[in-house]
Amino acid sequence: MVAFSKVLVTAASGRVGKALVSNLNRMGAGKGVTIRATVRDISAGDYLRSIGADEIAVFDLTKPDTWEAAVDGCDAIFSSSMDSLIQEHMEFAKFLGQRKDSIKHVVRISCFGADTNTNSYNKDVHASQDGAAIPLMLQHYWWSEECLIEAGLPVTSIRGNFYMNHLLKNEIDNINQEGFFSSCLGDCKNSFVCTNDMGEAAATCLMEGPERHANKFYDITGPEAQSMYEIAEDLSGALGKKIEYRPIDFGQFEKDFGPTRAAFFEYLRNGFYTRCSPDFYNIVGRKGTSYKEYLANKGPFGDTGVEELFSSAGSIFKKGQDNFKNLADVKKA
Repeated sequence: MVAFSKVLVTAASGRVGKALVSNLNRMGAGKGVTIRATVRDISAGDYLRSIGADEIAVFDLTKPDTWEAAVDGCDAIFSSSMDSLIQEHMEFAKFLGQRKDSIKHVVRISCFGADTNTNSYNKDVHASQDGAAIPLMLQHYWWSEECLIEAGLPVTSIRGNFYMNHLLKNEIDNINQEGFFSSCLGDCKNSFVCTNDMGEAAATCLMEGPERHANKFYDITGPEAQSMYEIAEDLSGALGKKIEYRPIDFGQFEKDFGPTRAAFFEYLRNGFYTRCSPDFYNIVGRKGTSYKEYLANKGPFGDTGVEELFSSAGSIFKKGQDNFKNLADVKKA
C-alpha cells in the first residue's frame, strides 16, 4: 500500500530533487502515485517530465502567492531549500501547518550537527573552538526542521553530509585548464555524500510513509571518509589526467566567501563530519555510493558524477561574494 497519493517536490531541479523524482517514478510505477514537481519558471518543466514528473507547478519560496496552488491536492511534501532562504522556509512551514489535516508526511532535506531533539547540542558551544558558537548555518539547518515539527506535521529529516563535488564547483576552471583545485580543508577527512543517495533515501521514506518514518531523523553520509588529496586521486582516475589538490589558507577562504560560510567550513576541518553513518544502509538496504562510483556511473536521471561536476547544478557560490552576509539578522518565525 502506497503511503500517499500526490507528492509536491520542491527544488525539483536540484541535484537531490532530480534524484528523488526519478526514484519516485521508479518506485511508484503502477501504484497510483502522482509526482508534482515544482519550478520557478514553467518552461523548465519539460525536463522534469522526462525524468518522471507527472505534473508541474510554479512554486517560489519568495512568492507566497505561488504556494496555495502548488500544495493544493497534495498529501505529501518533499521540502528542500537554499540556505539563504531559511526565513521564507519557516514561513512556508507555518503555511503547511495550517493544512496539517490533509498533509500526511513531510520529508525535509537537512544537515546533521545542530539538532536539539535527537542530541544535546548547545548553540553557544563550538565543537573545537573555545568561546565560539556552533556555526550559524548549522543552527539554521535545525531551525528548518524545528519549524515543521512545531507546525504539527509528521516529519522525516534526511540530514546529509556535504555533497560530493559541492566543494569543487568553484574550481572548475582550475580543474579544466590547470589540472588542480584548491580548498581550505587540508588533511582532514570527510564522509562526503552522494546526492543520488540522498534522493533515494528520501524517496524510500515517502513511499514507506509516516507510519515507519515520521519523527525519524537520519544522518546520510558516504561510505568512507576521504581527504581532499584522496578526492583528487579519484577525480584524476575519472578524468584520465592528473588532478592535484593544493591547500589554501583558511584566512584566504574567509576573504573569498565570507565569515558565515567559513565558520561552517571549520567543521569540515576539525573532524566533525568524518564519521560514516549506517542510516542509508538501514533505509535502503545497501552501502552508500563511493565518490569513485559516483563519478563513473550514471545516476537515476542519467548523469554521471563527472557530468554533474561540470554542469551548472549546485554552482551557487562565487569568490568575492558573501551569500550569507545577512543570515545573522534572521529570527525564528
